[in-house]
Amino acid sequence: MSLPTGRLEKIEIARESDFSHQQLYFILSALPDPCFILTRSGRYAAIFGGKDSRFYHDGSSLIGRNIHDVLQYEKANRFVREIDKALASRTLHIVEYSLSGSDIKGLESAGPGNAIWFEGRVQALDFPVDGEDAVIWVASNITEKNAVENRLRHQSETDALTGFFNRRKLMDVLALKFELFQEEHIPTSVLMFDIDHFKTVNDELGHAMGDAVLQAIADVCRRELRKTDFLARLGGDEFVVVMPATHREHGIVIANRLRQRIAAEIGDTLKHHSTISGGLSEFERSDTSFEDVMKRADDGLYRSKRAGRNQISTI
Repeated sequence: MSLPTGRLEKIEIARESDFSHQQLYFILSALPDPCFILTRSGRYAAIFGGKDSRFYHDGSSLIGRNIHDVLQYEKANRFVREIDKALASRTLHIVEYSLSGSDIKGLESAGPGNAIWFEGRVQALDFPVDGEDAVIWVASNITEKNAVENRLRHQSETDALTGFFNRRKLMDVLALKFELFQEEHIPTSVLMFDIDHFKTVNDELGHAMGDAVLQAIADVCRRELRKTDFLARLGGDEFVVVMPATHREHGIVIANRLRQRIAAEIGDTLKHHSTISGGLSEFERSDTSFEDVMKRADDGLYRSKRAGRNQISTI
């Protein structure tokens, strides 16, 4: 009995695709991205690919070693946790991570100065390797892609004139700080201020002078405030400073020093007398959202305006 033509064609195709073990090894070795076979304990059982020399070095020396022999403690533990997740889910597990010279033992000073970013695609294998559950981990260098995404994200979150973060980013940060306050009771003060008679500056001296005043204020804030403080331009001439780990009593001292330095800077560099008024408050146990502290800071700002300007009021 003869086989149907269609079935004969399938058999021929199968024969043509029947690679030897050696051919499969060379195929895997030719892959541009490195493929690691990692056991549950973190041992490098095998490595294939990584032929794209623009992004990868020869990793054959890793075979037989453990992740903990190669990476610093925290980073190695993170890799083992990701392996466990892939083994538990039995589905494709995708993770993004960075590696720098300080993460790799023996490369603390000789490694790359900037972190290199990777996307790891981790899949559990259906068979043990050397008696252990194992995964295949394909690492793709996404440093350039990550840099572009970060640059676009930064542009979408910052004010072009001052370099401060914008309203949208401010709302995200306040929500996060409020969540930390609720969970860990970390004191956080919020200062809201604007420029006294700013409309007059624009109307009488022009918008170029108005922009110069805004930029001068931004420069003073960057010099006088801590790196942990969050600086945002809320809109127009209105600014917000979020000061983590700061009670109201300390925050008002910082705010008044900032007020004085801003007036001096504008007077010295722009030869113009300009001051700020503001309101300061901090998260309280009775707050239901970050909007409560923003409202108190806003009320404090208008209290300063009514009291004659060039001052900071606390609520």
